Amino acid sequence: MRIGFTYDLVADWAGERLDAEQLAEFDADVTIAAIAVHFSARGHDVEKIGRARALISRVVAGARWDIVFNICEGLHGPGREALVPALLESLDVPCVFSDSLVMALALHKGHTKRVVRDAGLPTASFCVLDRAGAPSDLAYPVFLKPVAEGSGKGVNARSRVDDKTALAEVAQSLLAQFRQPVLVEEFLPGREFTVGIVGTGDAAAVVGVMEILSPATYGFATKKHYDSVRYRLADDAEGQAAGNVALAAWRVLGCRDGGRVDLRSDAAGRPMFLEVNPLPGLHPVDSDLVILAGLAGRDHAWLLDRIMESACARAGLRW
Repeated sequence: MRIGFTYDLVADWAGERLDAEQLAEFDADVTIAAIAVHFSARGHDVEKIGRARALISRVVAGARWDIVFNICEGLHGPGREALVPALLESLDVPCVFSDSLVMALALHKGHTKRVVRDAGLPTASFCVLDRAGAPSDLAYPVFLKPVAEGSGKGVNARSRVDDKTALAEVAQSLLAQFRQPVLVEEFLPGREFTVGIVGTGDAAAVVGVMEILSPATYGFATKKHYDSVRYRLADDAEGQAAGNVALAAWRVLGCRDGGRVDLRSDAAGRPMFLEVNPLPGLHPVDSDLVILAGLAGRDHAWLLDRIMESACARAGLRW
């Protein structure tokens, strides 16, 4: 089988004058090498294409593939993760991971929470601010983050605020830095989980529920030093409830093949949906989904195989 492989390599963006936070979602050489080598070892022909610009050039030149393993994050706009899936859909080329609609929806945390809430699943009360000082009737404390970022961007010790003045100050800072609306949620004081999922629809299953025990707010800076964070599988009743909410949200949103759902519990110990990541990091050592799978006794190769099995089953291909 001929597999196209699209990705955003940190080195490919070196000339763009981007800071570490802007580069946070892009991949290292070790990630690309590990994935390509694994698929090649399975007997498939892997073409490393690179970022969306390279894909467009290859498509214009007439290139096609049986399936494309896409982990392109993109850089600009709230629909950036949907660009590659949308292009491939227009060519009727199967694409691993979620479709363009899901990618665009999931990147906007506010829209995603509305869909999840309307489906009857638990999520904290929230609002989306497009200007500092906009009214909010949420109960304090609240938690702020950019509405369309991943990898903990914009999340730090200042994210939790206790009054209107602090809310306006932090919102203004985030609006200026990220040039997008700000999600404001009522703060959830309980345990923090991320749930790994593989598969699509009724075939989707929980890989494991991982509790994050971080000494600091689990955001951009903390994730860079994953070895200072404690992770453990949560197989108690609260962890199982988190897994059930995550799997229900995955299916409601129409996510495919593999990814993560993040949750945090309220004061009563009820897990609440925070966000979904349908385009998970796949670094062989330090990505949350890979760490989670490892705790559950599954290695990087197992994870890649399960993701591809799901995608190929959808596309009528043999893996």
